[in-house]
Amino acid sequence: MMKKLLTVLLLSTATFVATASHPVESLLERIAPGASQRISVREVPSDEDFFEISAENGRPLVTGNSAVNIAAGVNWYLKYYPHIHLSWNNMKAELPEVLPLPAKAERRSTDASRRYYLNYCTHSYSMAFWDWERWQQEIDWMALHGINIPLAMTGTDVVWRNTLKRLGYSDAEADAFVAGPAFQAWWLMNNLEGWGGPNSEKWYADRAALQRRILERMHELGMEPVLPGYSGMVPHDADERLGVKVSGKGIWNGFVRPAFLATTDPMFDRIADIYYQELTALCGRAKYYSMDPFHEGGSLEGVDLAECGAIITRAMKRANPESIWVIQGWNENPRAELLAGVPRGDIVVLDLASEIKPNWGDPDSPSPYKREGGYMPHDWMFCMLLNFGGNVGLHGRMDNVIGGYYKARKSVFGPTLTGVGLTPEGIENNPVMYELLSELIWRPEEFTKEDWLRGYAGARYGAADADVDAAWRKLASTIYNCPWGNLQQGTTESVFCARPSREVWQVSSWSRMKPYYEPQDVIDAAQAFAAAAPRLRSNGNYRYDLVDIVRQAVAEKGRLVYGEMIKALDSKDMAAFRSASSRFMGLLTDQERLLSTRPEFSVATWIDAARRLAPTPDERDMMERNARLLITTWGPRVASEDGGLRDYAHREWAGLLGDLYTARWRAWIDAMQRGDDTPIDFYAIDEAWVNERKDYKVDTKTDCVDTALDILGRL
Repeated sequence: MMKKLLTVLLLSTATFVATASHPVESLLERIAPGASQRISVREVPSDEDFFEISAENGRPLVTGNSAVNIAAGVNWYLKYYPHIHLSWNNMKAELPEVLPLPAKAERRSTDASRRYYLNYCTHSYSMAFWDWERWQQEIDWMALHGINIPLAMTGTDVVWRNTLKRLGYSDAEADAFVAGPAFQAWWLMNNLEGWGGPNSEKWYADRAALQRRILERMHELGMEPVLPGYSGMVPHDADERLGVKVSGKGIWNGFVRPAFLATTDPMFDRIADIYYQELTALCGRAKYYSMDPFHEGGSLEGVDLAECGAIITRAMKRANPESIWVIQGWNENPRAELLAGVPRGDIVVLDLASEIKPNWGDPDSPSPYKREGGYMPHDWMFCMLLNFGGNVGLHGRMDNVIGGYYKARKSVFGPTLTGVGLTPEGIENNPVMYELLSELIWRPEEFTKEDWLRGYAGARYGAADADVDAAWRKLASTIYNCPWGNLQQGTTESVFCARPSREVWQVSSWSRMKPYYEPQDVIDAAQAFAAAAPRLRSNGNYRYDLVDIVRQAVAEKGRLVYGEMIKALDSKDMAAFRSASSRFMGLLTDQERLLSTRPEFSVATWIDAARRLAPTPDERDMMERNARLLITTWGPRVASEDGGLRDYAHREWAGLLGDLYTARWRAWIDAMQRGDDTPIDFYAIDEAWVNERKDYKVDTKTDCVDTALDILGRL
């Protein structure tokens, strides 16, 4: 008995040492139990941001000047030595029996001291229903990709609720202001009040507890979380309730907007101080605070922007004299006049979509908001937006990302370029693009996408493969190379997800889609990628990517067949229309069958995550309603139809394809066959799906590779 107890104590001690002596060792244990005993890490003081991969005592050794940089080095080692790629679809590793050792030390350094992550929208479009387990995984992903200043807005609703109560609002009045779980991004960006709510007492308590755990882990890994600061948002009735001077009252796509409290009003400092007190009570003091006054609208009438910027900065500095304001460079904001009111060093600008429409001063930018003087004299960051609305689809701008970053470094604005940012509206898609941007800072010399992709493919799938390389070359020159000047917002949207008509092109109202590749090229790339299945089918990343690439090929084929349907209608050849529409619906069914085999592509995963956060049936239904609303109508009829928000966050997911999107297309095809051009009330179809409570399931019995190969073979 004593011997058994001693063994348990020794094992416990070993586990404690493995997980507690350095935070990156704990990260290694979460990735692969026992890994911290096989890969050594060491933090060394240095003014230079670096990591170094070497060998010591027969084991790989990763050193660096911070926990985050060591984690980035661990990720680099895993990718380019044993060829293990950790990704959203798989954050677990199986280490080989013998870990390869570098022949000589590999050292990489960077002057990109700031590496930002997330967008307010990401917290709603992807993260709205995450629990601690999922957040823990994401924070590990951040560290492995070198992120050191992530946006951390969980629990801000708690801060606002407490702030309003201190200002005299009742619980019910405060709850009417705070948005529901899926819509908090647009509430915090001053676009709407209350939609999706009210939230329960348990929700607020859970969010507070979750935020504390998130921040504790981020700090443990050496990150500086960016907290939402105060820049003047108040409820729309604050002029009447609090007797303050406001502007910006109005309507956003059918929603009542919060008002903007004049920074010159005597109450501004009082409300700001209360807000920061409540924020600090929950989250502690931060080095960085995110604030975006006048984001996508709001009245500037009578506002002295320079004075406004100065007052907002002073309020932030009262909370923490060492703090820095993080502001989004999006469209016309931040205006030069506002920046003029902020001392240099007190603000850093996220050039939010540098790969699409850079505003940092690039003279060749296609952006209508490009600035000849950039953000001078302030610091700024080169950011990749990539994804809008969390839409599903292969998409990227590889040449723009690579060329744009090195161009910015060499420009007259290079001295104030302090880092990079990943600023997508939705994540868990297109991992290749996130790997590309996060590696740029560690590669001093410009490179080609073709050279980089060979290393990426070998790391991602565990071995080099000629068919995979051919597929990636094709993808990189077509769908992953959206050209300079094309301002489309994210992926070329799947025709299956669109509301049917004779003129379907895009799905969402603002996608700005323009053709920049041939659909057949993607289908050919899928065929090449599938040819590697006999050799790579056991690799988890290959299995995920095969489904994703074949999904894109099926969507491309659907767009081609849709063209045949319209051609038949235009020529009044109903026999041809019946044939083409039958093939189209068959493709839609195949897409549903394919995506049902993966949890990443199933609406079941999204809805289940939402329901798990609530303790009672009524609250679970409320959470599910949030989840269903966001990815369909987004809002009520006026916001959906008149405001154009419908399908902005559409998802090419199993469940949606098999039910909602199939119902739309079947209704339209039947009407065309009857010769009935009466407009279909698609909102009613969508709303019915929002109000359903069907229990969706992932197909865990059918092999995803076999399904993909079968469907691809019949395209």
